[in-house]
Amino acid sequence: MRILAFLSLLALVLPEAGTASLPKEDRKRREEQLPREGDSYAALPVGNNVLNPDNYGDVIDLSNYEDLTDYGDQLLEVKVTSLAPPTRISPTESSTAPRTPSANPVMTRPITRGLLGSSANHGLPTCLVCVCLGSSVYCDDIDLEDIPPLPRATAYLYARFNRISHIRTGDFEGLTKLKRIDLSSNSISSIDNDAFRMLPALQDLILPGNQLAGLPVLPTGIEFLDVRLNRLRSSGIQPDAFRAMEKLQFLFLADNLLESIPGPFPLSLRLLHLQNNRIETMQRDTFCHPEEHKHTRKRLEDIRLDGNPINLSLFPSAYFCLPRLPTGRFT
Repeated sequence: MRILAFLSLLALVLPEAGTASLPKEDRKRREEQLPREGDSYAALPVGNNVLNPDNYGDVIDLSNYEDLTDYGDQLLEVKVTSLAPPTRISPTESSTAPRTPSANPVMTRPITRGLLGSSANHGLPTCLVCVCLGSSVYCDDIDLEDIPPLPRATAYLYARFNRISHIRTGDFEGLTKLKRIDLSSNSISSIDNDAFRMLPALQDLILPGNQLAGLPVLPTGIEFLDVRLNRLRSSGIQPDAFRAMEKLQFLFLADNLLESIPGPFPLSLRLLHLQNNRIETMQRDTFCHPEEHKHTRKRLEDIRLDGNPINLSLFPSAYFCLPRLPTGRFT
């Protein structure tokens, strides 16, 4: 009971003590600002003034409202970025005004001519527009007009469906590991004679669907040569062009303008396609040796000469050594 009485007395004394502790002038000003009984309104203090209906216009001056800051221009900026983790921004950096992005972003296709114009980086520009996977480089259908600079380790090049028109001597310089070149469906009309000569590892050369009228000097290690659907003429193939190619197994020369069979061929050859040309005649030693009748070419089992004006029955001594007759017209 004594504790309750003490607390009650303390609650009555503290407010009086707080008011008494104020300076006399401050206490008088606060009492004047408090609303009194009988007033029709409550006068509210604003700063050093008392707000009431009589002085409302004097206390709040709206004449300079045009100088107020317009926050309408500071719209929230929305950025579309990749899924990279967010970067923490310090309080100092976050106070900087954001840059306004362009209204209509435009997605453009990479320009290959300017980007691939120099080989100083040994293939780095190429891998920005092509796909480089290990030792393979894929440059299909990107409007190339020249062979791009390639990484030194390139073993397989695919640059199909482009607009390449000429292959130069230095296009494959130093690519000693290059095994396959596929330039199908371009506009290649000429190849420098030494463009492929210094490629010791080249095995597959694929050039169908171009505009070639002749062939350059070819590496002797080629195993697969496809030059279909070009404009090859017999005069555009050097004499004995295939004789020294002792690893050649597959030779596709169909759908060209050849007037004769461009032999002789190495003993390693297994397939020879010459259909749909202009071949009218055949030499006695095209496939067989004219004197050694005991010799047999067991590997060459697929020869196609259909679609040519030649009558194969007129040249029986030209293929007596073959294990199978060529496909073509015999009447």
